[in-house]
This record gives sequence, structure tokens and C-alpha cells, in this order.
Amino acid sequence: MHQLTSLLLFCLCLGFSQPHPAFADNASAARIIVGVLQTLDHFPSAADKTALMAVANDESNSRAFRVLATAVHNLQHTATAADKEALNAVIANERTTSQAREIARIVLELNHSASAEAKARLQSLL
Repeated sequence: MHQLTSLLLFCLCLGFSQPHPAFADNASAARIIVGVLQTLDHFPSAADKTALMAVANDESNSRAFRVLATAVHNLQHTATAADKEALNAVIANERTTSQAREIARIVLELNHSASAEAKARLQSLL
């Protein structure tokens, strides 16, 4: 019995040792990104930038959410030209979730801060 338990634990550890896109923690990434966007005032705070870079560097998050985190990190009143290109690619990718696609649209629309309508859309994504 002990050997069977050990074998099962080994197989579980082996199977889950590498992040798999289906198990990506996009919900946590979305909460962080949405939270920053809802309180954004021209650009993210230092604490926000730290949290966003953690999301962007975490390969367990989907590529779309890593792009979103990077774009929000780089905001200076609006998205940079390079980030706008990356956000449009996120929107165009058929594998992008509707949640990530909507956040990308909102980031593209930003001008200094999220509008009341954009904040309502963001809240509905959580």
C-alpha cells in the first residue's frame, strides 16, 4: 500500500511540475490588472508596477495576460505604440479569452485613466 501511495504521489508531482496553460492562474492575473486599471491615475504606482511585473514574468499566466500586464505597467497616460501593437495581436488571436480581449480593448481606449464606463466593464469581468 505504501508503494502504491508513493507511486501515485510521484505521478501527480511529475504531471503538475510544469505549468500547463489550462492551469494558468489567469484569474489572479486578471484581478491584479483590473485592480490597477480601476485606480489608474495617468500611470501605475510603484507598487502597481511591481505587481504587474510579477504577473508579466510569471510563465504560469497565459501569454495574453502577460502582454496585458506589461502594457499596463508601461502606461504613461496611454499605451505605448509597441504595446498597442501587442494588444491588438491579443485581440486578434482566436485563442484569447473574452476576458483578456476585453481588458486589451479597455487598455487601448485609455486616456489618463479609465472612464466610468470602462470601470464598469472592468468590474463585470471579475
